[in-house]
Amino acid sequence: MKLARLAAAVCSRTPVRLDLEQIPAERLPPGGLARGAVLVPIFQKGGEVNVLLTRRPAGMRRHAGQISFPGGRIEEGEDPLAAALREAHEEVGLVPAAVQVVGPLSETLVHRSAFRLTPWVGAVPYPYPYAAAPDEVEGILEVALGALLEPGVHRVERGEAWGVPVDAHRFSVGTDVIWGATGRILAELVDVWRSL
Repeated sequence: MKLARLAAAVCSRTPVRLDLEQIPAERLPPGGLARGAVLVPIFQKGGEVNVLLTRRPAGMRRHAGQISFPGGRIEEGEDPLAAALREAHEEVGLVPAAVQVVGPLSETLVHRSAFRLTPWVGAVPYPYPYAAAPDEVEGILEVALGALLEPGVHRVERGEAWGVPVDAHRFSVGTDVIWGATGRILAELVDVWRSL
Protein backbone atom coordinates (compact mmCIF):
# COMPACT_ATOMS: atom_id res chain seq x y z
CA MET A 1 0.00 0.00 0.00
CA LYS A 2 1.44 3.36 -1.06
CA LEU A 3 0.32 5.21 2.05
CA ALA A 4 2.06 2.72 4.35
CA ARG A 5 5.27 2.99 2.31
CA LEU A 6 5.22 6.79 2.53
CA ALA A 7 4.55 6.66 6.27
CA ALA A 8 7.46 4.26 6.79
CA ALA A 9 9.76 6.49 4.73
CA VAL A 10 8.81 9.58 6.75
CA CYS A 11 9.41 7.64 10.00
CA SER A 12 12.88 6.58 8.87
CA ARG A 13 14.06 10.16 8.22
CA THR A 14 15.76 12.42 10.71
CA PRO A 15 14.09 15.83 10.46
CA VAL A 16 16.36 18.88 10.32
CA ARG A 17 16.02 21.37 13.14
CA LEU A 18 16.55 25.01 12.28
CA ASP A 19 19.93 26.45 13.18
CA LEU A 20 18.88 29.87 14.39
CA GLU A 21 22.49 30.86 14.95
CA GLN A 22 22.70 31.29 11.16
CA ILE A 23 20.38 34.27 11.46
CA PRO A 24 22.13 37.48 12.54
CA ALA A 25 20.54 38.61 15.84
CA GLU A 26 19.90 42.09 14.45
CA ARG A 27 17.81 40.56 11.62
CA LEU A 28 15.43 38.68 13.93
CA PRO A 29 12.10 40.30 14.81
CA PRO A 30 11.78 41.83 18.31
CA GLY A 31 11.21 38.98 20.77
CA GLY A 32 12.56 36.41 18.31
CA LEU A 33 10.55 33.81 16.41
CA ALA A 34 7.20 32.51 17.63
CA ARG A 35 6.70 28.72 17.69
CA GLY A 36 4.09 27.08 15.49
CA ALA A 37 3.09 23.65 14.24
CA VAL A 38 1.05 22.23 11.36
CA LEU A 39 -0.47 18.87 10.58
CA VAL A 40 0.32 17.39 7.16
CA PRO A 41 -2.63 15.01 6.65
CA ILE A 42 -2.03 12.22 4.12
CA PHE A 43 -4.60 9.68 2.94
CA GLN A 44 -5.25 7.07 0.26
CA LYS A 45 -7.91 7.95 -2.32
CA GLY A 46 -8.56 6.00 -5.50
CA GLY A 47 -5.23 4.22 -5.33
CA GLU A 48 -3.30 7.48 -4.93
CA VAL A 49 -1.74 9.13 -1.89
CA ASN A 50 -3.19 12.58 -1.33
CA VAL A 51 -2.42 15.44 1.01
CA LEU A 52 -5.02 17.71 2.59
CA LEU A 53 -4.52 21.48 2.45
CA THR A 54 -6.66 24.47 3.33
CA ARG A 55 -7.34 27.78 1.63
CA ARG A 56 -7.32 30.74 4.00
CA PRO A 57 -10.15 33.29 3.69
CA ALA A 58 -9.37 36.38 1.64
CA GLY A 59 -10.29 38.65 4.56
CA MET A 60 -7.74 37.29 7.02
CA ARG A 61 -5.25 39.74 8.51
CA ARG A 62 -2.32 37.35 7.89
CA HIS A 63 -1.84 34.87 5.03
CA ALA A 64 -5.09 35.93 3.32
CA GLY A 65 -6.09 33.58 0.50
CA GLN A 66 -3.00 31.40 0.87
CA ILE A 67 -2.91 27.61 0.66
CA SER A 68 -1.66 26.07 3.90
CA PHE A 69 -1.70 23.06 6.17
CA PRO A 70 -3.96 23.16 9.24
CA GLY A 71 -1.93 24.67 12.05
CA GLY A 72 -0.93 27.69 14.07
CA ARG A 73 0.74 28.98 17.20
CA ILE A 74 1.96 26.61 19.92
CA GLU A 75 0.32 27.65 23.17
CA GLU A 76 2.07 27.92 26.55
CA GLY A 77 2.97 24.46 27.86
CA GLU A 78 1.94 22.72 24.62
CA ASP A 79 4.22 20.53 22.52
CA PRO A 80 4.33 20.88 18.70
CA LEU A 81 2.40 17.66 18.00
CA ALA A 82 -0.40 18.57 20.41
CA ALA A 83 -0.60 22.02 18.81
CA ALA A 84 -0.80 20.56 15.27
CA LEU A 85 -3.59 18.16 16.28
CA ARG A 86 -5.50 20.87 18.19
CA GLU A 87 -5.29 23.30 15.27
CA ALA A 88 -6.42 20.65 12.76
CA HIS A 89 -9.43 19.92 14.97
CA GLU A 90 -10.28 23.62 15.28
CA GLU A 91 -9.77 24.43 11.58
CA VAL A 92 -11.17 21.41 9.73
CA GLY A 93 -12.93 19.33 12.41
CA LEU A 94 -10.38 16.51 12.29
CA VAL A 95 -10.66 14.63 15.59
CA PRO A 96 -7.14 13.91 16.98
CA ALA A 97 -8.06 10.26 17.65
CA ALA A 98 -8.65 9.83 13.88
CA VAL A 99 -5.03 10.75 13.10
CA GLN A 100 -2.36 8.07 12.96
CA VAL A 101 0.73 10.14 13.74
CA VAL A 102 3.57 9.27 11.36
CA GLY A 103 6.35 11.66 12.42
CA PRO A 104 7.79 15.13 11.96
CA LEU A 105 9.31 16.72 8.88
CA SER A 106 12.04 19.35 9.05
CA GLU A 107 11.41 22.64 10.80
CA THR A 108 10.92 25.63 8.55
CA LEU A 109 10.48 29.38 8.83
CA VAL A 110 7.33 31.32 8.10
CA HIS A 111 8.95 34.51 6.88
CA ARG A 112 6.03 36.91 6.79
CA SER A 113 4.77 36.21 10.30
CA ALA A 114 8.10 35.23 11.93
CA PHE A 115 7.27 31.67 13.01
CA ARG A 116 9.52 28.67 13.55
CA LEU A 117 7.27 25.88 12.31
CA THR A 118 7.27 22.14 13.08
CA PRO A 119 5.28 20.01 10.58
CA TRP A 120 3.83 16.68 11.69
CA VAL A 121 2.70 14.10 9.14
CA GLY A 122 -0.42 12.15 10.05
CA ALA A 123 -2.32 9.45 8.15
CA VAL A 124 -6.04 10.21 8.18
CA PRO A 125 -9.11 8.23 7.07
CA TYR A 126 -10.82 8.79 3.74
CA PRO A 127 -13.56 9.78 3.34
CA TYR A 128 -13.89 11.97 6.42
CA PRO A 129 -16.62 14.48 7.42
CA TYR A 130 -14.44 17.59 7.53
CA ALA A 131 -16.01 20.80 8.79
CA ALA A 132 -14.13 23.98 7.86
CA ALA A 133 -14.09 26.76 10.48
CA PRO A 134 -15.36 29.68 8.35
CA ASP A 135 -13.25 32.32 10.09
CA GLU A 136 -10.04 30.35 9.36
CA VAL A 137 -10.70 28.12 6.35
CA GLU A 138 -12.43 29.06 3.09
CA GLY A 139 -11.92 25.67 1.47
CA ILE A 140 -10.41 22.24 1.92
CA LEU A 141 -8.23 20.89 -0.90
CA GLU A 142 -7.17 17.33 -1.70
CA VAL A 143 -4.02 17.11 -3.82
CA ALA A 144 -2.54 13.86 -5.18
CA LEU A 145 1.20 13.69 -4.52
CA GLY A 146 1.70 12.15 -7.95
CA ALA A 147 0.28 15.28 -9.57
CA LEU A 148 2.99 17.34 -7.90
CA LEU A 149 5.64 15.38 -9.81
CA GLU A 150 4.25 16.39 -13.22
CA PRO A 151 6.56 18.56 -15.37
CA GLY A 152 6.16 22.29 -14.77
CA VAL A 153 4.23 21.93 -11.50
CA HIS A 154 7.16 22.59 -9.14
CA ARG A 155 9.80 25.27 -9.41
CA VAL A 156 12.46 26.48 -7.01
CA GLU A 157 13.93 29.97 -6.75
CA ARG A 158 16.70 31.18 -4.48
CA GLY A 159 15.63 33.76 -1.91
CA GLU A 160 16.64 35.26 1.42
CA ALA A 161 15.00 35.53 4.83
CA TRP A 162 16.51 37.55 7.65
CA GLY A 163 19.90 37.51 5.95
CA VAL A 164 19.97 33.74 5.35
CA PRO A 165 19.66 32.15 1.86
CA VAL A 166 16.55 29.97 1.44
CA ASP A 167 14.91 27.97 -1.33
CA ALA A 168 11.50 29.29 -2.36
CA HIS A 169 9.35 26.37 -3.58
CA ARG A 170 6.24 26.98 -5.67
CA PHE A 171 3.72 24.38 -6.81
CA SER A 172 1.10 25.27 -9.43
CA VAL A 173 -2.01 23.14 -8.87
CA GLY A 174 -4.84 24.12 -11.21
CA THR A 175 -5.41 27.82 -10.54
CA ASP A 176 -3.76 27.65 -7.09
CA VAL A 177 -0.14 28.38 -6.27
CA ILE A 178 1.29 26.79 -3.13
CA TRP A 179 4.33 28.65 -1.84
CA GLY A 180 6.10 29.88 1.31
CA ALA A 181 6.48 27.55 4.28
CA THR A 182 3.74 25.30 2.88
CA GLY A 183 5.70 24.98 -0.37
CA ARG A 184 8.88 24.03 1.51
CA ILE A 185 7.05 21.42 3.62
CA LEU A 186 5.34 20.01 0.54
CA ALA A 187 8.67 19.87 -1.31
CA GLU A 188 10.17 17.73 1.46
CA LEU A 189 7.15 15.39 1.44
CA VAL A 190 7.34 15.09 -2.35
CA ASP A 191 11.07 14.29 -2.11
CA VAL A 192 10.25 11.44 0.28
CA TRP A 193 7.49 10.27 -2.10
CA ARG A 194 9.84 10.42 -5.10
CA SER A 195 12.42 8.27 -3.28
CA LEU A 196 10.02 5.32 -2.84
